[in-house]
Amino acid sequence: MDTSLSAFDLARLQFAFTVSFHIVFPALSIGLASFIAVLEACWLKTGKTCYKDLCLFWSKIFAVAFGMGVVSGVVMSYEFGTNWSGFSAFAGPVTGPLLMYEVMTAFFLEAGFLGIMLFGWNRVSPRAHFGATLMVAIGTLISTFWILASNSWMQTPQGFEIVNGHVVPTDWFKIVFNPSFPYRLAHMAIAAFIVAALVVAATGAWHLLKGRRDPAVKTMFSMALALLLVLAPVQAFVGDAHGLNTREYQPAKIAAIEGLWDTEQGGTALNLFGIPDMQAETTRYAVSVPHLGSLILTHSWDGKIRGLKSFPPDERPNSTLVFWTFRVMVGLGLLMIVLGALGGFLRRRGTLYESRAFQRFTFAMGPTGFVTLLAGWITTEAGRQPWVVYGVMRTAQAVSPLTAQQVSISLMAFVCVYFLVFGTGIYYMLKLMRHGPALPGEPGGRAAAPALPGHQSARRPLSAADQLIDA
Repeated sequence: MDTSLSAFDLARLQFAFTVSFHIVFPALSIGLASFIAVLEACWLKTGKTCYKDLCLFWSKIFAVAFGMGVVSGVVMSYEFGTNWSGFSAFAGPVTGPLLMYEVMTAFFLEAGFLGIMLFGWNRVSPRAHFGATLMVAIGTLISTFWILASNSWMQTPQGFEIVNGHVVPTDWFKIVFNPSFPYRLAHMAIAAFIVAALVVAATGAWHLLKGRRDPAVKTMFSMALALLLVLAPVQAFVGDAHGLNTREYQPAKIAAIEGLWDTEQGGTALNLFGIPDMQAETTRYAVSVPHLGSLILTHSWDGKIRGLKSFPPDERPNSTLVFWTFRVMVGLGLLMIVLGALGGFLRRRGTLYESRAFQRFTFAMGPTGFVTLLAGWITTEAGRQPWVVYGVMRTAQAVSPLTAQQVSISLMAFVCVYFLVFGTGIYYMLKLMRHGPALPGEPGGRAAAPALPGHQSARRPLSAADQLIDA
């Protein structure tokens, strides 16, 4: 039996690797940009220095995440031409303009105001600086809008026709506001805020466990947990609505997620756990709850859900994979709801900053936002297979005519470079988080210091993070 990977398999693996590295940085920067804007608004309103200290501190981490996100995003755009030229040639008339709109609106907005946000504290008025920070935050959300519009069109395509083997747009409103777009945009935006909130809360928990009790640490810990208390349950409702939409437009994905093979009459059970077997067409060791699948996915007691056997074998997603990535996402999401609820309970009791067990729990939950984000994207993308444009173009038709050797060499190069470059970036961000915001009376950092005569401040975003990596 030949177990070697084809060029097609390696191309998919390479794109999955690069996009997984990429998504964590924009998600963090989207959430942090809005958090920094809120902190600066609080500083302008109250005049409390702890808010400005937090602005300066999280701006450094935002700068590193933003820089890493830009670099990893550029690599992915090249991959569309090198590894997926079939997709670019077929769907480029739709995806190309959407990505151009993202650059023309979001990226230019961010680039235009980022320098003022990072280095303009003593060069423009406080209100002008807040305006720049707000523009950067809005820019990250506009970027999310266009990227999700493009990806959602690939999930639920409409507003086009095929002429001479190429997609030709006929209705841009339908293309952008395709059926899955509103749900996926809301789901991703909230996920980005939750990712940032968990990182901020974990950082606050770390410093509380180390004995710091200054206003800046308490403030960021409290604000992050308050956001989780609100957004984690909201995300569950948005996810439910997204699931109903997916059942309507991508029923094979839902069947794969649920490990459901047969279309059950009179109500569908929910497989809580099990091991889907694609060859045997069954879910082994299934632990099921009768009618629960119908209640969740149709909001009725006896709703019918199509099983995987009702789809041709070559149109079935990999149920073994998406079954478990979905459960990782949901399970960690439930823990986030618990974390927010416990934070609200301790806040009411007045012991939010004293419970070391809760602080350890919060610290441990810090990375779960990224894990949940990746699990959700794997579920979405792997569940769409074997289509790159759902129901229109198969993924196998999208790959470039490359050899396995060519793709494997570039994949190995990506693995080495990514772990070196982005591993260093992640290590540096963790180092900044461990250092924490400035203590009362401690200099806030180079971004806040007045420019010295004859000296010129750096203009590169990463220069906003002024701590030496080996310090």
